[in-house]
Amino acid sequence: MFIGEYKHNLDEKGRLAVPSKFRSALNKSAVITRGLDKCLFVFTASEWDELARKIKELPMTQSNARAFSRLMFAGAVNVDLDNQGRILVPEYLRQYAGISKKAVVAGLFNRLEIWDEDKWEEYKGRTEAEGDDIAERLGELGI
Repeated sequence: MFIGEYKHNLDEKGRLAVPSKFRSALNKSAVITRGLDKCLFVFTASEWDELARKIKELPMTQSNARAFSRLMFAGAVNVDLDNQGRILVPEYLRQYAGISKKAVVAGLFNRLEIWDEDKWEEYKGRTEAEGDDIAERLGELGI
């Protein structure tokens, strides 16, 4: 399970250190893709396979299904952790998420998210300010 948030800098080549507590779960490789809210999603191979199976089952005739499939698959790339526990985040993904130097790696149970640090702080501030309202709406779902 991935939990917590960690701040890291990307180096000049676009490499990002994966927090040490997450490295063994990734088993030396991962899949990175465009995420929601302008962040990047990072999945283990098994989590990626599970998501891919679910997306594959979506009806191709629905435009939202096609759009989500394109968002997830067209931007996806397999990455390997180097000996120092870093992954190379491709330029097109860094550009999508607006990440230049400072990043936050957030653990969200079955995936990691990579955010530009400033965007993360802004998003987190908004979410924390709306926490009570969010909790109330989720209460309707049984949470």
